[in-house]
Amino acid sequence: MIRLLKIVAAVASNRLDNLIDPERSSFWLRCVLVLLPWRYFIRNDAPRGERIRLSLEALGPIFIKFGQILSTRRDLLPDDISDELSRLQDDVPPFPVADAVAIIETSLGSEVNSLFAHFDHEPLASASVAQVHAARLHSGDEVVVKVIRPGIDRVIRKDIQLMYLFARLLITLSKDARRLRPLEVVADYERTIFDELDLLREAANSSQLRRNFLASPMMSVPQVYWDYCRTQVMVSERIYGVPVSDIATLNERRVDMKKLAERGVEIFFTQVFRDRFFHADMHPGNVFIDTTNPAEPRYIGIDCGIIGTLEPEDQHYLASNLLAFFRRDYRKVAQLHVDSGWVPRDTPVGELEAAIRTVCEPIFEKPLKDISFGQLLVRLFQVARRFNMQVQPQLVLLEKTLLNVEGLGRQLYPELDLWTTAQPFLEKWMKDQVSLTSIACNLKEQGTDFLLSAPVIGQKVLSTVRTLVAQQQSLYDQQMAREKRRRKYGRLGMALLLGGIVVVLSSGVVVMNQSMYGVLMGALGGWLIFR
Repeated sequence: MIRLLKIVAAVASNRLDNLIDPERSSFWLRCVLVLLPWRYFIRNDAPRGERIRLSLEALGPIFIKFGQILSTRRDLLPDDISDELSRLQDDVPPFPVADAVAIIETSLGSEVNSLFAHFDHEPLASASVAQVHAARLHSGDEVVVKVIRPGIDRVIRKDIQLMYLFARLLITLSKDARRLRPLEVVADYERTIFDELDLLREAANSSQLRRNFLASPMMSVPQVYWDYCRTQVMVSERIYGVPVSDIATLNERRVDMKKLAERGVEIFFTQVFRDRFFHADMHPGNVFIDTTNPAEPRYIGIDCGIIGTLEPEDQHYLASNLLAFFRRDYRKVAQLHVDSGWVPRDTPVGELEAAIRTVCEPIFEKPLKDISFGQLLVRLFQVARRFNMQVQPQLVLLEKTLLNVEGLGRQLYPELDLWTTAQPFLEKWMKDQVSLTSIACNLKEQGTDFLLSAPVIGQKVLSTVRTLVAQQQSLYDQQMAREKRRRKYGRLGMALLLGGIVVVLSSGVVVMNQSMYGVLMGALGGWLIFR
């Protein structure tokens, strides 16, 4: 009840009720709006995006996290609201170190003093879901210990229940709210936030991403110490780097900012088009720079709780779309959307082409270096939404990540030309997909899989054939039985019909009863023959 009152207070102080258009609302919603008491003594003329952001900040870390994720849904929200929500900072006071120690000891089954040669009781960082402590293993390795905030799962469940309640009320009371699909947005947040509560999942993501870039000079990911990882605790290598947002320090250390910005773009495209596995939470707080060699700066990625993956089909169509966009081949863009199933098969390609051209052509009036990949995707999703495109979660994560990478790149080096950086990569990738080497590798992989699964496939084929033969035999037996019954009834009917005729002809007119028996015999015989 207290939580509900706090939510009402945030709504009232920031006048979120003014975001609802009474003229486009139901009668009942208009009645509710008129009865709200604060409408008559609280004024707030700040921009709507700012009011929404301040409300979420007032409601605490879980709602702040919700706002951060909501800011990525630019296919649903206006740009001004998305831009404002993207400013949300997840800066949460730390929880008591005694609670962190208790969780570590319960999870790992030993005392902190025996687990670590040193454990720093002052947290390095604290966020809505977890906080991080520095430590040193007995082997001498410097590590960080990430601990899930105690009781956070119960808080999340309660807040999500309230979010579902408000979402259902919005759907009931407002037609405009239905277009925003609030239930789907809350469900998406629920999946994301509970995934982040499982640190074993994050550890597995970190391990995979580290392996993908193990030999790369562009990026590194901290090593995971699996012996010290559980659902609520994760221990990984401690990294020392400059936060990517600390431009002053990077310039002071004479880092090659142009190369750093270009490498950020290349890392993104490598994750998407080489690995189909990408870090989907690359905001400045999760990215550091190794400045050991300023001429060859290296990214360090942390916090892999949110990871995106792409199916090969989505990967191919995404690359084709980006290339077609920058060649202004809108017909191909529209056809790719239909072919990929991103819009319904019966979508008129010409209409979709015209809509895409109308939205995107003004973008290309800018210099090529000023064109935003992220904004292209945003516009793409906004247009496709009109044609009943169901935006898939992995594409939304991709859009969010691209916007983050693009923002970081231009913050580091404002003159960054993303197309010049990305075009060779995309074109090389497309050529590689149809090269003889690539085709041979695919055939080799598929051939190996086929040979390994051939015995199982053979058994399944044989079993299927046996089943079909048995079914056919059963159908044949049933058909033969029916045929025998037909012949039996036909012979009996013919006999009765002929018998009835003989009785009627032999009885004459005088013997009426005998004649009636003959008629009945003939009728029964005729019926049996008809059957």
